[in-house]
Amino acid sequence: MRRWKLGLAALALATAVTLFKIPEGLAEENYESWAVLKNPFESTGGGGVMIGEYNPVIVGSKCVTNFTATLPDGKVYYNAVEFEIVQVQGGTLCTEGKWRARDGSASGTTPFRVFIKDGVTRRSP
Repeated sequence: MRRWKLGLAALALATAVTLFKIPEGLAEENYESWAVLKNPFESTGGGGVMIGEYNPVIVGSKCVTNFTATLPDGKVYYNAVEFEIVQVQGGTLCTEGKWRARDGSASGTTPFRVFIKDGVTRRSP
């Protein structure tokens, strides 16, 4: 009887391991497959807003850059963004960005991420 229970437990474990799949959101991305960051690019917020002068650099424990946001009518807003950094895949992932208008009139967060490795800056898809 004990041998039967052991066999059943082994079968259950094997089935669980076979069916186990890492959730897509937790699987590690291949950051080097991201497109190289080119200026200008469309804002993650859409609406035809173009982001320019976006050149992130690592300063201490943060990833930072000043940038412009240009509306379709040509109005330009001057901003700054600061990201948390994570060392990953031999480079630096800039994530959890917080932006602010340089004149202090607005602020927010961004889902945009960048990956910097060997002098190449890549943008999240």
